[in-house]
Amino acid sequence: MTYQTLAAPVTARLDIKKSEFITYAYPVHSREKAMFHVEQLRETYPDARHHCWAYIIGDPNNTTSAGFDDDGEPNGTAGRPILNVLQHKSIGNVIIIVVRYFGGIKLGAGGLTRAYAGSAQAAVDEMVLTPYVPMAQVKIEADFANESQVRYVVEDMGGEVGEVAYSKAVTLNVTLPEADIETLKERLGMDGRVLEQVENEVDED
Repeated sequence: MTYQTLAAPVTARLDIKKSEFITYAYPVHSREKAMFHVEQLRETYPDARHHCWAYIIGDPNNTTSAGFDDDGEPNGTAGRPILNVLQHKSIGNVIIIVVRYFGGIKLGAGGLTRAYAGSAQAAVDEMVLTPYVPMAQVKIEADFANESQVRYVVEDMGGEVGEVAYSKAVTLNVTLPEADIETLKERLGMDGRVLEQVENEVDED
């Protein structure tokens, strides 16, 4: 599963026939987070005529979750064009929201479609894109004497040690790239064993 995702939020502005289009793009990992940004912008721009958006959660080439909303614009003239730009550019785990202030001149269906696609493209042009790396959480059990070696191996592989529990042995909750789990098991050897893969870090609902 290889695709590009947004490194940091961006914004862009276009003025088209006196209407102002303010575009925001955010990296997101769930629909709930995407909708949080929509509601946030509704509060920031309460007097705007439309808040149109589209998001893709997961791989844009094999979409597990996507959505869009025209927010009162004619059907198919806002959300779908924004989504099309994201799919065409193969950008996942992202939402683009376009806030429109109506300037008094109607653009027509074709004009609106171009305006919203252009607004989305303007945001894409500002993006710094990075390859998406699926992360996984695993539990590792080790003897007390081997804890420091386990930590070293995990961090050397670009992983991160989270919660640690101490009882008869040490149980470490670790986050690392999903593709590296088998390598982790090999490198740990007798120093520790991977008990289970807890969950994928990305919320795909």
